[in-house]
Amino acid sequence: MAKKKKSSEVTDRRLAGLVTLLMENATIVVSGERIAREIGVSRSTVWRWVTRLRELGVKVKGRAATGYFLEAMADILTPELLRRGLRGTMFGKRIYHFFRADSTNSVALALGHTGEEEGAVVVAEEQTAGRGRAGRAWHSERGTGIYVTILLRPKLAPVQAPLLTMMAGISARTAVAAITGLPVDLKWPNDLMIAGKKLGGILTEMHAEPTAVKFVIVGMGLNVNQEKFPAELAGAATSLRAETGRNYSRLEILVRLLREFESDYNRLLREGVAGVVKRFEEVSSYARGKKVRVETGTETFTGMTAGLTAEGLLLVERAAGDIFTVIAGDVTELK
Repeated sequence: MAKKKKSSEVTDRRLAGLVTLLMENATIVVSGERIAREIGVSRSTVWRWVTRLRELGVKVKGRAATGYFLEAMADILTPELLRRGLRGTMFGKRIYHFFRADSTNSVALALGHTGEEEGAVVVAEEQTAGRGRAGRAWHSERGTGIYVTILLRPKLAPVQAPLLTMMAGISARTAVAAITGLPVDLKWPNDLMIAGKKLGGILTEMHAEPTAVKFVIVGMGLNVNQEKFPAELAGAATSLRAETGRNYSRLEILVRLLREFESDYNRLLREGVAGVVKRFEEVSSYARGKKVRVETGTETFTGMTAGLTAEGLLLVERAAGDIFTVIAGDVTELK
């Protein structure tokens, strides 16, 4: 049965098509008549949508009796541009783009339950209720970060699925380093760090039966061009712009991230989970020899990280000399 598209999804798809049309004709004024014809709406709708784009921060200029053009090139993650960069990959076919969504993970969860195929990508320019681990909110400023969730249907045991979080961290680290040259660190199990500040995070959610995974969604948030953060995050968060003083193409970074993810995912399915654990230990300064405070929900203690188990769980040596296996909880570096 064909899925009925939500009106917001259709509108956002056509808005993205309008942005793409203007970007592809950046040196000329595009008439309202041509825009209406190519995206399949009335000229009055074009005018309303141009107004909407301006509200979303896209700098569209209008000229009486001639048409519209972009005052500045928009860094919008439109499906058309993403598909070009992802041609030939598992992520290049089913892309759901929203200018504003509550949470890309929430959208992807709904898609998973309705039978959407593996490789679907949900991306938003802004999230109004972005989620992190343990129910925390994820600050999702419009048009400055990457907020994306991918849908997978891996042939993995449920106990192995959380390793996709660590694998996604490796993929994101590789992509960011390739484009920026920045030394990104990984903090178990799901944080990307630069100089002790959080650059990004990963939230993996799973729908499974006792012995088989039905689907997994992997949500990734990455701070790219943010210049400042809310007061409560200012000392703990950073962005690529904050670290280098320059803006980056979110499109370029997202395409590279998804390509790295596909390569790592295929490797995991081909070689098994042991390689993910080994690679994470190699690139994470937090995996071994880091003094940390651990909060599990039932107890809080300090110790020294002592590597990972074969399943990717964190080992911490406590002051008494015993080794504690962290299954879930908050791990914070002690300076």
